[in-house]
Formats: sequence, C-alpha cells, structure tokens
Amino acid sequence: MRTILALGAVMLPLLSVAAGAAEQPAGRAKAAPCALCHGQNGISTLANTPNLAGQPALYLESQLKNYRSGARRHETMSLIARPLSDADIAELAAWYASIRIEATPP
Repeated sequence: MRTILALGAVMLPLLSVAAGAAEQPAGRAKAAPCALCHGQNGISTLANTPNLAGQPALYLESQLKNYRSGARRHETMSLIARPLSDADIAELAAWYASIRIEATPP
C-alpha cells in the first residue's frame, strides 16, 4: 500500500504537467480577446492592467473564478469571466503560466 501511495505522489505532478501542456494551444486561442488589455503575450499594454505572463496557473484560475462568481469585482473582468467554463479557465491559466518571462537588471 505504501508503494502505491508513494508512486501516486511521484506521478501526480507529472500528470499535472502533461495536462497543462495539452491545454496551452487551446488557451492561446481563447486568449485573443484578452490581448487588448493584457497584451499579445500576457504583458500588459495599459498602466493599471496586470501582466499575466508567467503567473502561476492556480493563481490565474482562482482569480478568474472569483471574477466569474462575483467574489472579486471589476467592471470589465466580471463581464468577461462570467461565461467562462472551468475548462476555459484552466486552458487560459495554462497558456499564461506557460509563457516564460525574464527580468534583466538595467
């Protein structure tokens, strides 16, 4: 029994990575409307709009679900998130989380 539990603990992160990789192309396509404010590659084009590139998928999923439910309010984001399914949210989160960003000192 311990061997099965240990194997499960090792395999679960690998399954999560594989699922995230499969969701990225779909998330990229669904992110087209987001580009107006959050930028083509998740780097914001507006001063008061957050960058989404490189954010953890769990964080992005949580925030989109909060906008959808009304737990977090923003005039535009609440309207955009309302029709999103859990699968849409997971795909968007996987796409933005997969974008690698690099900070270099000036």
